[in-house]
Amino acid sequence: MNIDDVWQAIDTQRLRVTDLLEKLTDEEWRMPSLCGGWTVRDVAAHLTLQQTGPGAALRMAARSPGGMTRIIHRSACLRAEMPIEQMIAEIRGMVGSRKHNVGVTHRETLIDILVHGLDIAVPLGRALETPADAAAVAADRVWSVAFPSFGYPFFPRKRLRGLRLTASDADWSAGEGAPVDGPMDAILLLLTGRTAAVERLSGEGTRLLRDGFVPAEEP
Repeated sequence: MNIDDVWQAIDTQRLRVTDLLEKLTDEEWRMPSLCGGWTVRDVAAHLTLQQTGPGAALRMAARSPGGMTRIIHRSACLRAEMPIEQMIAEIRGMVGSRKHNVGVTHRETLIDILVHGLDIAVPLGRALETPADAAAVAADRVWSVAFPSFGYPFFPRKRLRGLRLTASDADWSAGEGAPVDGPMDAILLLLTGRTAAVERLSGEGTRLLRDGFVPAEEP
């Protein structure tokens, strides 16, 4: 996918996520997401922060000292206090814009909307279409990052050492070792430390995952 295709995928997924959010009950907004310690509302609030500029980022850091993970979580919790309708409108209002958070690229923006959309949908048992080609681009980026960077401390090559990951619905594979096979969106969740992904995967390597899976830090 070229950069235009990636931004189109981001826009499409933002619309799908907001369509989903509009259907949620009050109880569902309060339920835990796939992010440990984050509610569905917290995750949705985090998605309103996909266009944070340098000044706002500095203010966020000043309000929540203690590292990037703490800054991201605290900022999401503060944003979660806004009305639900405003939250949905802000996410939808990003469609068509190519602005992204300071210090990251369009690829991290793609990771954010794909993974956090599933963080909301999966524990609620709600359907959310996630294109395999876009998930493959996001997975390539996650797999390539060897050092912590702007809240993306996933380290899949370390955590998933000894496994060969292969998508069943995309031309994507990575790693060496015991086979782990499944849909591209489940593999993306696995790469980003979501233990719920294991139930949708198959192959000899899934036993190793169940016995010794190490989640990444959130989000």
